[in-house]
Amino acid sequence: MNLGFGDALLVVGVLLAVAAALSGLMRGTVLSISVLSVVAGIVLAETGVVSVTATSPGIVDVIELALILTLFSDGLFVERELLRLHWGPVTRAIVVAMPITLGLLALIGHSLFGDLSWAEAFLLAAVLTPTDPVVTSTVVTAQRVPAIVRHTLNLESGLNDGLALPFVLFFLALAGPAGDAGTEAAKVLGEAAFGAVVGVLVGIVGGRLHHYLPGGGITRRYEGIYAVGFGLAAFGLADVTIGNGLIAAFVAGIAMGASEHEIPEAFVDFAENASAVSQVITFFIFGALIVATGYIGEIWRLAIFIVLALVLARPVAIMISLVRSRLPGPQKAFIAWFGPKGVASMLFALFVLKSAVDQGELIFDIAAFTILCSIVAHGLTDTVGASWIERQMHRREQAEPEPASQDVSDRIVG
Repeated sequence: MNLGFGDALLVVGVLLAVAAALSGLMRGTVLSISVLSVVAGIVLAETGVVSVTATSPGIVDVIELALILTLFSDGLFVERELLRLHWGPVTRAIVVAMPITLGLLALIGHSLFGDLSWAEAFLLAAVLTPTDPVVTSTVVTAQRVPAIVRHTLNLESGLNDGLALPFVLFFLALAGPAGDAGTEAAKVLGEAAFGAVVGVLVGIVGGRLHHYLPGGGITRRYEGIYAVGFGLAAFGLADVTIGNGLIAAFVAGIAMGASEHEIPEAFVDFAENASAVSQVITFFIFGALIVATGYIGEIWRLAIFIVLALVLARPVAIMISLVRSRLPGPQKAFIAWFGPKGVASMLFALFVLKSAVDQGELIFDIAAFTILCSIVAHGLTDTVGASWIERQMHRREQAEPEPASQDVSDRIVG
């Protein structure tokens, strides 16, 4: 049935309360809030309690808002010193691994699904290329996971969300009626560049202005709101002009964090709460959408694609990109596995579903079930993975004692 406003608030309120109440129980286990949220969406949709479609009012807006908050908060948490010292793995993951992942996913998709043209296969690949650390929050927040690994995964996910969008838009236009590759390439490149400029300007203004506000400045309880306001403004300014709003939001976070270190510290609690709320709602909606769309193709093709997408495409691409890197083997393997699909891929898949692409529904279905399996697989292995990397690094330290005079950061920068 379709829910009214009160019914929707009842469902969301109960879901948020239950997720929060069980967070302590799930911490340290193989369960996660994302898995719980998706399962709740599937169960309630299957039982007819909720009815959600891709064209339901506000669905895309809710998911896009969650993506904006995620990108902006990721940007705020980028530490300039850590970025300068540990630039290698992140650069490799973006410049080398991301294009390889895109190519492998397109090749797998085109080989398994004959109805997809090459442009549509690359569109599917672009939808599934971004990663999302929200699914594996235990990984990016656990102190037992090496800082370089947490930083690489967190910054990579923040960057590839924004950087994947131009590819999605490009292949969306190419796969649509009368696609013009040259014109679209110039368009998306210009939008990305302008969005980055907007993000830098808004972020710097927001950070520097913090010291010159009347009345002694912002009270501490409102600093998080102040920061989010500039993040949303950066997205809006780029979006209503000629820029990429998502890239603008992420760059604004980096620029604000770099120009004013106090804002990221004050923003932590607010960002965590806002991200938690958007995460629960977004994954719940996505679970309901899975039921609404279903899949009418051959299951074995879908199953093979999902397995290859999760255990071959990104892991192989990351391992290739980290060849001759100074990162220890366990850290390379850890980064290679933890590339979950999440909010960005959900939003991009919805864009495709609502587009004029001939095989848009098939692309959405494939992407939807791949994202679902990724949420489950990565969500169930985040705590286990954190324990594994801790044991591996402890054994390595015992087997190879480090000279007291050697700086650890000098050894692991790739």
